[in-house]
Amino acid sequence: MTSLLALMSPLDLAAAVAIATLAGLIKGMVGFAMPMILISGLSTFLAPDLALAGLILPTVVTNGMQALRQGGRAAMASVQQFRVFLLVGLVFLLASAQLVTSLPTSVFLLVLGIPVAGFALMQLAGLRFHLSAPSVRIEAAVGAFAGFIGGLSGVWGPPTVAYLTALDTPKADQMRVQGVIYGLGAVALFAAHVGSGVLRAETLPFSVAMLAPAICGMWVGQKLHDRVDQVTFRRATLAVLLLAGINLVRRGLLG
Repeated sequence: MTSLLALMSPLDLAAAVAIATLAGLIKGMVGFAMPMILISGLSTFLAPDLALAGLILPTVVTNGMQALRQGGRAAMASVQQFRVFLLVGLVFLLASAQLVTSLPTSVFLLVLGIPVAGFALMQLAGLRFHLSAPSVRIEAAVGAFAGFIGGLSGVWGPPTVAYLTALDTPKADQMRVQGVIYGLGAVALFAAHVGSGVLRAETLPFSVAMLAPAICGMWVGQKLHDRVDQVTFRRATLAVLLLAGINLVRRGLLG
């Protein structure tokens, strides 16, 4: 606790716990958005690199839970199916993660805020891309973009969800595939930011502290999964993400 309070005030820590719980709740219901909510919320009152450190362990653990919910064999089938996305994304994630500590805060916020706001606005407007069949070229391009912004911000959900939606991936499969992609990406993110210095002895306790509220929120979200109108809830979630993305862009432009 002492090490945490050296990084932030008790009020900031309480706010971080609340944000992690909300992020877990939404992830449990719709399968994604935890890193977006965590980084968008935490970086409004914490330094961007500390906010990024905070989301790493919760992202690894909760995506592992989601990926393995239907068993290891189904998860491995998803790895095989989306291997191009995963491999290309890994390369770009490891490369861009090394830029985090050298980028100005304003650039970091813009790189994060613009994709988050753009994705949310696209989804709320009802815009969809449709692919009649998987394309290696498109899969590699989306994987590269997802990996690049993932290494910088810990967020690779928007391009991933857009690609899976364009393929008309069945709901149950999409939830599992998201868990696999985000989970393996999160493990790579963990390794990359141990190397970059974002996740270190001073910031690790904060990431550990975010685990319990994130897992509890996800557990509640999964319980509510079949009881709530997900279309309405997802639109509300996207509206919140749009506001968060716009706020990050505002901070990046105005400081």
